Amino acid sequence: MKKFLSLLTVAALGATVSVKAVLAEEVLRAVHAFPSFLVYTKTFLSFVDEVNARGKGVVRIQVMGGPEAIKMFEQPNAVRDGVVDMVHTPGSFYGAAVPEIDAMVASTKTAVETRANGGTAMMDAAHQMRFNVKYLAWIDSGIGFNIFTVNEPKFRSSDGVLDLGGVKIRDNPIYTAFLKSLDATTSPMPSTEAYGALEKGVIDAAPWTTIGITDLKWDKFVKYMVEPAFYSTDLGIIVNLDRWNSLSAEAKAVLEEVAIEWEQKSYDERQAEVEQYKAAYKEGGMSFVSHSDAGGANYLKLAYDSVWARATERMTEKGSGGDVAKLRSLYAPE
Repeated sequence: MKKFLSLLTVAALGATVSVKAVLAEEVLRAVHAFPSFLVYTKTFLSFVDEVNARGKGVVRIQVMGGPEAIKMFEQPNAVRDGVVDMVHTPGSFYGAAVPEIDAMVASTKTAVETRANGGTAMMDAAHQMRFNVKYLAWIDSGIGFNIFTVNEPKFRSSDGVLDLGGVKIRDNPIYTAFLKSLDATTSPMPSTEAYGALEKGVIDAAPWTTIGITDLKWDKFVKYMVEPAFYSTDLGIIVNLDRWNSLSAEAKAVLEEVAIEWEQKSYDERQAEVEQYKAAYKEGGMSFVSHSDAGGANYLKLAYDSVWARATERMTEKGSGGDVAKLRSLYAPE
């Protein structure tokens, strides 16, 4: 009997230790803006897997879902307000609140470079001050955007720039000012609605990153890709600031370590995929249409000038107009 009671005591102590270990593990609830099949979401989910493997017993990310869980444009406010702890989303979805995001859109630097030169620290400070979130990582950086059209593109005779007069094009905040400078008729909508809009003829063009069109199946409708590419992806991982501050030093260390690794890893992987996607587009019958040298230069100037003009206006309204030059020196030095 004494031996039995002794074994029960040992078991009880073991159970107590086990419960404490489970309770010590920090759990972060996360959502992602895009569907799980998209290449960018796969990057985030691989980040989650690595954090969960490396942080076992310390920190774990529980993915609650994508836009089916919380609508994509509502996710930034959800993490700001603590409805969820972490979100993977384009910064432009909440750029009106954090106008510094435009520096990433117009960046000529990668996430690795801006982390090294202080740009990431400046971006994180802006997020903490303006939006109650920790800017953890900028992943899949360095991929540009192209305009994809159903019909053969036309070019303006005046400056050789793409003429979108009469073209109905899908829009979201990252492109608005630029598309309007091209005389487009814009239709704001989530990417999840674009397939149906193309199918029904509601739109006949859509900007998207150079990679990923075949994942979205938009190549069933769009048959032309306009070059050159412009802008940079601004996909980031943000964490509610109160939740971040409550984490243990060990949990923060795991998250930051994996985040820094994924900035390099995701950049390398996405760059390697650019030519693979373009080959798939060509094989599927898509044509690549290029500007002339002069037209292309004018096209890119319109694109980047519109972003920096918006950033300057918004940051000035928020009392930070004097920071634009410093931000630009870190993200897009001339």
